[in-house]
Amino acid sequence: MVGEFGTAAVNLVFPPVCCGCGRLTGDAHAVCPSCWAGLHLVERPYCEILGSPFAVDPGPGAVSPQAIANPPVFDRLRSVSLHEGIARDLVHGLKYRDRTDLASMMAEWMIRASDGTVAAADMIVPVPLHAFRLWRRKFNQSAELARCVSERAGKPYRPEALRRIRRTRRQVGLGAPAREENVRGAFAVPESVRPGIAGKRIVLVDDVYTTGATVSAATRALKRAGAGDVTVLTFAMAMSEPI
Repeated sequence: MVGEFGTAAVNLVFPPVCCGCGRLTGDAHAVCPSCWAGLHLVERPYCEILGSPFAVDPGPGAVSPQAIANPPVFDRLRSVSLHEGIARDLVHGLKYRDRTDLASMMAEWMIRASDGTVAAADMIVPVPLHAFRLWRRKFNQSAELARCVSERAGKPYRPEALRRIRRTRRQVGLGAPAREENVRGAFAVPESVRPGIAGKRIVLVDDVYTTGATVSAATRALKRAGAGDVTVLTFAMAMSEPI
């Protein structure tokens, strides 16, 4: 009762607004109908491996030509939305404007988009930042999302399972080959946690999937440590158009 009264009092002083446009909403940490309509959700039919949406339904279990020609090192990718419009605004708000309050709402959507992989996971692992970049930025947006996914799903949060051992350039502005080279060998699983990784089903969390270079390098480190299954879960996916 006290909690409900406290929430009502806070909402009276600070009315809840849309996380996208700032309009008044009925609930905190929500988006208005107009912003929701502009969210390009990644829904079936999509590639079972890369999670990329199909323009037409090719049937159950379909895999995209990209996944066949260049199989990823991770087992599957799932994302909430295409990286455009309000989805891009939410990612930028979390990453560049310190809107860590957005992480809880974004994580809830990520769990729904995970296609059951979060429910089946043994642990949730964020893509780590290098210590120097973490010191400059003060927080890791992927860790904020992973922590909220873990809390909401009741799954172990294991940020210590993966370290960024090499300082790299920012990926923004780099082409696919340069991105891959930039993060090559950048991640490692500490020897002390390797026994706990072996054979486990891991959900690797990042904010945006672009070329896949970063999550692929991180997955390689997890697989070398014996991880049995790695699902990459992101809030957004950069993609020009459905396949």
